[in-house]
Amino acid sequence: MTTVQASLPGFDSPPALRDSLFFAILPDAPAASRIAQIAEQLRNAHGLRGKTLQTDRFHVTLHHLGNYAGLPPDVVAMADEAAASVANAMPPFELAFNSVESFSNTPRNRPLVLRGGDGLIALTAFQQALATPLKKTAARHWLIPGYTPHLTLLYDDRSVSRQAIETVAWTAWELVLVHSLVGQSRHVHLGRWPLNG
Repeated sequence: MTTVQASLPGFDSPPALRDSLFFAILPDAPAASRIAQIAEQLRNAHGLRGKTLQTDRFHVTLHHLGNYAGLPPDVVAMADEAAASVANAMPPFELAFNSVESFSNTPRNRPLVLRGGDGLIALTAFQQALATPLKKTAARHWLIPGYTPHLTLLYDDRSVSRQAIETVAWTAWELVLVHSLVGQSRHVHLGRWPLNG
């Protein structure tokens, strides 16, 4: 005879944290198309099996704002206020990537990313400016010291050493709040703030 054990109040499994929020800069359409071409060239050159991200998912993360079970309205409202204050004070800026490499902090499923040098100085300054209002909110515990600007192309078990590429660049005209639906390979843009400084 089999018995079914009822779940006890207070001991249910916690809900899955499938809603991720982050601020990002997105490439424009020509840059996204060029980035996809670079990713495919690298896949072929290095025998990679990972699938290139869809162009509408290419992004440069500025700040991760946490993983949740459902969208928390208070965090979204806080993000809205912080984004508006920075976007109204900062002008559009150029960003440029001129190298590619795999991040090797995991044994498998390593991100293959675009990197840059001096072409990302303005991006880093913008990321730091956005951190200032976020430090005054509950999101401060998500802020991590140091910033490594990059754009992920794909994930693969093989590692690619750092190498130069033809520069891919664009102008950032807006800040975007992204809702990533974890496990669905889908991004929803919850807010866009033009850079009006």
